[in-house]
Amino acid sequence: MEVKRMPAERPLYQPMSGPFHVDYAPDEQSMLRENPPRFTWMAAQQEDENAYMLQVSTVPTFQEEETMTFAPLPYNFFTPNRVFVPGEYYWRYALILDRSVLQEVAVESDAMKDETRERTSWSEVRQFTVPAGLPETPIPDRVQRYASTNIAHPRLWLDESKLNELSESVASDPTYCSWNVFLSDSVEPWVTRELISEPTPYPENKRVASLWRQMYIDCQEVLYAIRHLSVAGRVLGDRRLLDAGKTWLLHVAGWDPEGTTSRDYNDEAAFRVAVGLAWGYDWLYDELNSEERDVVRRSLLRRTEQVAQHVMVRSKIHHVPYDSHAVRSLSSVLVPCCIALLHEEQQAADWLDYAVDYYACLYSPWGGSDGGWAEGPMYWTTGMAYVTDAMNLLRSYTGIDFFRRPFFQRTGDFPLYVYPPDVRRASFGDQSTLGDPVNLKTGYLVRQFAGVTGNRWYQWYFENVRRMDPGTEGAFYNYGWWDFRFDDLVYRHNYPRVQEEAPVDIEPVKWFRDVGWVAMHHRMDDPEEHIMLLLKSSRYGSISHSHADQNSFTLHAFGEPLAADTGYYIAHGSSFHREWRRQTRSKNNILIGGTGQYAENNKVLNMAATGKIEEAYWRNGDGYVRAAATDAYANTVPHVRRVVREIHFLQSSYFVIVDHIDLEKPDSVQWLFHALHPLQLKGQNFRLNGSKAGLEGTFVYTSSGEMSLSQTDQFAGVDPAEYEGLPRHYHLSAETRPASSHRIVTLLVPYRLEEPKYVPYFIDDQDHGIHLYFTDNGVTKKIEVSKAY
Repeated sequence: MEVKRMPAERPLYQPMSGPFHVDYAPDEQSMLRENPPRFTWMAAQQEDENAYMLQVSTVPTFQEEETMTFAPLPYNFFTPNRVFVPGEYYWRYALILDRSVLQEVAVESDAMKDETRERTSWSEVRQFTVPAGLPETPIPDRVQRYASTNIAHPRLWLDESKLNELSESVASDPTYCSWNVFLSDSVEPWVTRELISEPTPYPENKRVASLWRQMYIDCQEVLYAIRHLSVAGRVLGDRRLLDAGKTWLLHVAGWDPEGTTSRDYNDEAAFRVAVGLAWGYDWLYDELNSEERDVVRRSLLRRTEQVAQHVMVRSKIHHVPYDSHAVRSLSSVLVPCCIALLHEEQQAADWLDYAVDYYACLYSPWGGSDGGWAEGPMYWTTGMAYVTDAMNLLRSYTGIDFFRRPFFQRTGDFPLYVYPPDVRRASFGDQSTLGDPVNLKTGYLVRQFAGVTGNRWYQWYFENVRRMDPGTEGAFYNYGWWDFRFDDLVYRHNYPRVQEEAPVDIEPVKWFRDVGWVAMHHRMDDPEEHIMLLLKSSRYGSISHSHADQNSFTLHAFGEPLAADTGYYIAHGSSFHREWRRQTRSKNNILIGGTGQYAENNKVLNMAATGKIEEAYWRNGDGYVRAAATDAYANTVPHVRRVVREIHFLQSSYFVIVDHIDLEKPDSVQWLFHALHPLQLKGQNFRLNGSKAGLEGTFVYTSSGEMSLSQTDQFAGVDPAEYEGLPRHYHLSAETRPASSHRIVTLLVPYRLEEPKYVPYFIDDQDHGIHLYFTDNGVTKKIEVSKAY
């Protein structure tokens, strides 16, 4: 008798995860922050040829009655639609080889438990624990996700019933939610404004920064014209506004989707045109005849497809999540455009599903549950500006509330602690607002999180930013990105007012473990008393908009930047950006033999040039942080063995910085300090007197002997034409003698300009350690440093 044999299982390819890729998670080392867990794994092959099957079980043998099976899953990440009972779990996945299932909708499936369905062998089994008491954040599966959504228009922000409510509110009170300001300043100008022409190509199709910027400003204005006229026209039932909005919409719909505003030619311009078409199509739907709808829909669909193709197929942010623009385009393009096209174009549902699943599982690649943002506060602002818009649109239209996720509950802390309202030049990363007060949009976004969480400190942040940065609404970094009058209208309509409360009881040492930033504060609530030191040592290295600044610090005190982030933002990619801002030599950091950390354009090396916060705490009235940046120098200084920086914040008054540098061979070290005012150098001391505050710096102990101090007001490597006529900044270099091991102890004492301050110290080095004693206001503190042998 012939025995029918089942075909042998095809082995599953399980590649190792690298620094750029998603991890295999969760596992035994995972500390889950929400329930259900989020599952990610490395792709086994091209997505258009496969789907996955995921099994989760309470037993490692995956007995059927103890196992949940989810399939088919189109991508290598997944969030279940159910909350898990706390306890131990096991999970595995396989690649489905039966192509007939690829068009099915991913659900928990009994049919998929059938072992006769063609699949590869199972993956390695991983174990994880679901603790009790986690925030519960499941999302509906794809088959149910949009089942109850409205097929009528509008859908973006308001549906018809809510639109009618707003119309009634405005009719009875024209000042409702500042409607009158929105109407006069953000709507009426576009009625008579001449239509903006389709942007022309760059000369010889080679990008020119000034033309690139003008192109996307033009497209931002196109968005303003279409969105504001459409919304106001519908709310007021005003034929004049509706006709003007329709004129703008059809004009822009006639632009070539493959031309100068395509995603590949200028992605910033493309994003703005696409979302402008989405708002116009959605809010003016009933004003368009069938032929006009087809014209707008075809352009909108193609422009959305360009972005989806880049995100999902080219950039593959579900494999390599560190493409800043691609991640941002989920919220700036895919969410609004796909909502506008849903129920009319099947692709829109597929693309929207991808965005929703990404937000549920992988967002944000730049931070974690602590709410940090590795690229710094300016890119937190651009990222949050669009993602909060998307979250609000999704919550309004689908009922999916991503604001409940831990990241969104806490991310308002990031600007609060690392970018307070009163500070300047005291943060890290690319910043188009470098040297200016905190960006208005940052304040508006923190208010958004006040509305989401009820946090009164966040409302205080908003009120103070608005007070300290008035009249900048028209600045390039504001007007080119957002309209505050529209933002204010939407927010005040959606959220109740939160009472502000000064952050009197904030944590004096705040460690954002997810991104490797530590902020130390004294009296944030009072700018005249506020002392802030910020240190960064991040696992993200110098990737994307981060710099070669692991173990760097900034210091702002008594209303003025002291240890500053110097230089100017000319443009991304300018010589100022490449040769100064991204380089370690522009930071309050160290060079080894005149060389800093890796800051060039090899992303592999950028991602390898990492730092790590090893410890940070507040104890007995003093703050402490220890950070290691050895890996950040490994490529550029091959003989490096150890680079560690400790910072003590003593009595909320002064700082002691201890640097440990160990090398394979003797070399010098340059200890760098940057300021906005000239420094007075004398022996082993330097003094800074600014406009409001001063700083006394002393090299208390250097293991290789006295340091050689020098100062310059030049920006090394930068084209002088880029800063001609701008105020000079000042750069201290304190150089050691060559040695294989260095110990450098630096005392920094900030003070009000009218109240100079001195902290006396002495050293006891009778045994194998260096014992340093510092006294302030009758209190003596001891710091011990190992000797360099």
